[in-house]
Amino acid sequence: MSVLLRASEMRAVERRAIESGRVTGAMLMERAGRGIFEAICAEWPILASAQAKAAVLCGPGNNGGDGFIVARLLAELGWAVTAYFGGDPERLPVDALAAYRRWPGGALSLAEFGPSGEDVVVDALFGTGLARPVTGDFLTALAKLERRSAQTRLVAVDLLSGFSSDTGHLPDGSDGYPKHLSADLTVTFEAPRLGHYSGELPERSGRLVVVPIGVGLPGGDDVVRLIEPPVAARLGKAVHGHKYGHGHALVIAGGPAKGGAARLAARGALRVGAGLVTVGAPEEALLENAARLDAIMLWQIDEGESLQMALSDPRITALCLGPGLGLDRGAAGLVGAALDWILPPDAPLIDGTDAQIAAHFRRYGRRVPVVLDADALTLLASDGGFEARLHEGCVLTPHEGEFARLFPDLTGPDKAERVQAAAKRVGCTVVLKGPDTVVAAPDGRVWIGGAFYDRAAPWLATAGSGDVLAGMIAGLMARGLLPEVAACTAVWLHQEAGRRLGAGLIAEDIPEALPAILRELGA
Repeated sequence: MSVLLRASEMRAVERRAIESGRVTGAMLMERAGRGIFEAICAEWPILASAQAKAAVLCGPGNNGGDGFIVARLLAELGWAVTAYFGGDPERLPVDALAAYRRWPGGALSLAEFGPSGEDVVVDALFGTGLARPVTGDFLTALAKLERRSAQTRLVAVDLLSGFSSDTGHLPDGSDGYPKHLSADLTVTFEAPRLGHYSGELPERSGRLVVVPIGVGLPGGDDVVRLIEPPVAARLGKAVHGHKYGHGHALVIAGGPAKGGAARLAARGALRVGAGLVTVGAPEEALLENAARLDAIMLWQIDEGESLQMALSDPRITALCLGPGLGLDRGAAGLVGAALDWILPPDAPLIDGTDAQIAAHFRRYGRRVPVVLDADALTLLASDGGFEARLHEGCVLTPHEGEFARLFPDLTGPDKAERVQAAAKRVGCTVVLKGPDTVVAAPDGRVWIGGAFYDRAAPWLATAGSGDVLAGMIAGLMARGLLPEVAACTAVWLHQEAGRRLGAGLIAEDIPEALPAILRELGA
């Protein structure tokens, strides 16, 4: 279970561990300091066996206490270590004060710090609790670190000082913060913080190492979780399966010269395992789409009425609407028809999959699960009462601009909090895209698909990538996955494809990378 903790949650688990009598604050600080020391030695083993030089910058809180322990352990290894301290030692918290007194080397004023050929500088100024801009000697020291030589490695304790561990952003008023300061290694404790996977902080953290210190983790549905690899059993196909047993996804395209986005979405739905995929297009765009589609079927769908006629086939088990759809009255009618459609109670079920299809529609009150992306979201935002038209089978997949149009009152740096509030409000799953994609279910559960560190996939920032993701979510919902499960699964697969394809990736490549990924997962 990959939990991402807010600062308040980390303080709570530490407090409970101490109150239980299992550990003391001093024990936790010693474990943290030793974990940082061991991470430094593991990261740069050539330095661990040499008489290296280090500077440790210690702040006025418990992070400073961690720093003094690191200084002591590095000195015991034979390093030349200088500690710098910003504050009054007698005002340190009790455990940090004890660590300061156990460090035999004394401490220079932080104002005296300047990089001078150190192999390693340890940033132990501020940790997870900081909520104000860094100022004074602390800011000056960080500015000097920005200008350090390439041979000087920077190690951040918990996170790079100055950033919020909840949002991954700098607090308001941080205009003077060094624009290019980054750590080479970040060492945090027990679990990553939410900010390690959101905002600007991941790009400034270098390699992230998590050190267990024995306080345990919170459980339940309230904590944010990192999206993990999907369960293979959800993605495989039975030996005696039928194509309709894996769902039929319908992707609605726009007019002439606008069908590329829908075709990308359809390809994503097909490659992720939907049994059938159909593109619905207006009459004047049929030939254009027919020339580009083979395994994907093609229907004429011009307006809301023809869409509802298509949906009267209960074998259609998911809909994708928005990529390349357009913003005219006809497109608005299609969105309305998709959201208002309810399968009549006397609709016959077809083929040998009646039970599966019936269960699928019972789950959503005989509505068709629908992914709303791109132009469909813009049309929704222009409808003042759109929230009432959504249902639990809907998945909204906005980028930041679309999210702001849909939810103009949900602002602020905490992305997870904003998306959670949006999903609760509209009663459906919301996927706010980006390298720190957030998925929130209407019951308040939240996941982050952080494409950072060893899962960085910057080449996904290309035209059509989001269309493929929308189609993948629709394909997985067509197969019967719950909306939030389909969204998390698609986000992970999409990022994995981007990570593997790397430089030169274009959107058309993403579906073609899925078979190898699915095989390796055991699907």
